[in-house]
Amino acid sequence: MKWDSNVYDDKHSFVAEYGKAMLDLVNRAQGQKILDLGCGTGVLTNELAKQGATVIGTDLSPDMIKTAQSNYPHLRFQVADATQLPFDNEFDTVFSNAVFHWIPNQKQLLHSIQRALKANGMLVCEFGAKNNIAQIQTAFEQVTGKRGYCYTSPFFFPAEAEYRLLLEQAGFAVMHCIEYDRPTPLADGEKGLHNWLCQFFVGDLQTFSEEEKSEILRETAELCRSSIWKSQQWVADYRRIQVVAVKKP
Repeated sequence: MKWDSNVYDDKHSFVAEYGKAMLDLVNRAQGQKILDLGCGTGVLTNELAKQGATVIGTDLSPDMIKTAQSNYPHLRFQVADATQLPFDNEFDTVFSNAVFHWIPNQKQLLHSIQRALKANGMLVCEFGAKNNIAQIQTAFEQVTGKRGYCYTSPFFFPAEAEYRLLLEQAGFAVMHCIEYDRPTPLADGEKGLHNWLCQFFVGDLQTFSEEEKSEILRETAELCRSSIWKSQQWVADYRRIQVVAVKKP
């Protein structure tokens, strides 16, 4: 996926805002070294650094990293693939918000993180769980299917038990792992779902003409209206999994 950092900050700032709730799970004191994995535009990287910890932000998107470095020039950012991190035994904590569900190869991801952590280092992350955005995906699949398109979800949304097993197999001791519903209001009123679809389903939408794209967006919203249009705003049916795990010595 190609990310537009300006659109992301303007229309999808809720991603970082919800991520702030996880900061208290991280030791951010001076002397700690933290990796913000999938840092986006650096909002949470900056928060992680405020208590004196040394923090590095990485993201696969050059545009995100460019914006993050511009926003927070006092911090270090670099482009990096989460499944092939260029670190070995360096971090006390790897922190990640709303990233893991974009990565199909979870075994390689967890191996990469495990290698980057020090012994007894901590992984703190949150991402989409089983049945996340189920209403939106079902509507989008139905609408595009009428046009002969076979929608295949690009996301990895695991159940708690499934992810516990993956963590244990990767050499982590699981301290905390929960699933929970997190209904998420989308910014911009009536346009909120349109903006969301254009960002997160961009790869699927680009296969259609502009006319077809407009019809798909309209019809998807119509199908979703009875379930996720509430109090004059779109409230996406988010479901999250939150993890705290420790690298075994």
